[in-house]
Amino acid sequence: MTDLYDVIIIGGGPAGLSAAQYAARAKLKTIVLDKSRTAGALAYAHRIENYPGLSEPLTGKELLDIFRKQAINFGAEYAEVQVIGVNLTGNVKEVFTMDKNYSGKTVIIATGSMGRKPTIKGEAEFLGKGVSYCAICDAAFYKGKTVCVIGDSEEAVKEAGLLTKFAEIVYLISPSSRLKVEDDYPALREPHLKILLGQSVTAIEGNEVVERIKMSDADKKETSLEVSGVFVYLHGTKPIIDFLGGNVDLSEEECVVTNRMMETSIPGVFAAGDMTCTEVRQVVVSAANGCIAALSAERYITHRSRRRYDWAK
Repeated sequence: MTDLYDVIIIGGGPAGLSAAQYAARAKLKTIVLDKSRTAGALAYAHRIENYPGLSEPLTGKELLDIFRKQAINFGAEYAEVQVIGVNLTGNVKEVFTMDKNYSGKTVIIATGSMGRKPTIKGEAEFLGKGVSYCAICDAAFYKGKTVCVIGDSEEAVKEAGLLTKFAEIVYLISPSSRLKVEDDYPALREPHLKILLGQSVTAIEGNEVVERIKMSDADKKETSLEVSGVFVYLHGTKPIIDFLGGNVDLSEEECVVTNRMMETSIPGVFAAGDMTCTEVRQVVVSAANGCIAALSAERYITHRSRRRYDWAK
């Protein structure tokens, strides 16, 4: 079988990239599948100064760049793709993205916990009927139509730019008064993109499919906007598990259940970081989880009775 990876890591935050470092350094064929290098809790952090080894403060994005560079230097592959599904039942695990499918002996899930429950009126009702959380998945359905993207993050801006290649008009609706990107960000130059700042979407309405949204500004003035599609890029604190499809055991809080060695209910599948709902959510804890998951994956692949001690190399 071609392109059979030893370790497929879903998520490019501190847990996923730490796992990639340890797996690749152990000479395992490793790939990181990351939705976006600019999304995630650490990427949004403006200042990190308490991570061990830092001599001066860094932004979260700068620290992530170091993590990523280390992993790649050790031999890990990195792909910026969105995972849309998995099949974890066989000896060979399958991970599905919009671009291609990946096969591996083990999978480490490290997608973090910035997910959210539908909070906008009509959001849940119209999911799959005009409401989407994945522009690259659904953009082609809106060719020549008017859509909106809700959010102010770099991820939201980037996805809005992608949608301009298909939709006739794309409204980027930001709940804050300023987008979290530089003024010269490339997507902002797209002629089909219209930006509405300081607007909160209060409702998504339609009959069989989405037809319009309602918005409210800081003065509580309500307006409506006719759209065919609504792409939501708001963030919360729930584990991101939508792509798992019930493949692994979850807790009542929808956290991925693991033992202390990051093993899930499925042999060969591990989880690390905030999606396991660790009580202490710190970068150093997520990184340690990623290390443990990688060492456990190496033990699973080699059938070693004990985990390899990294410092003994």
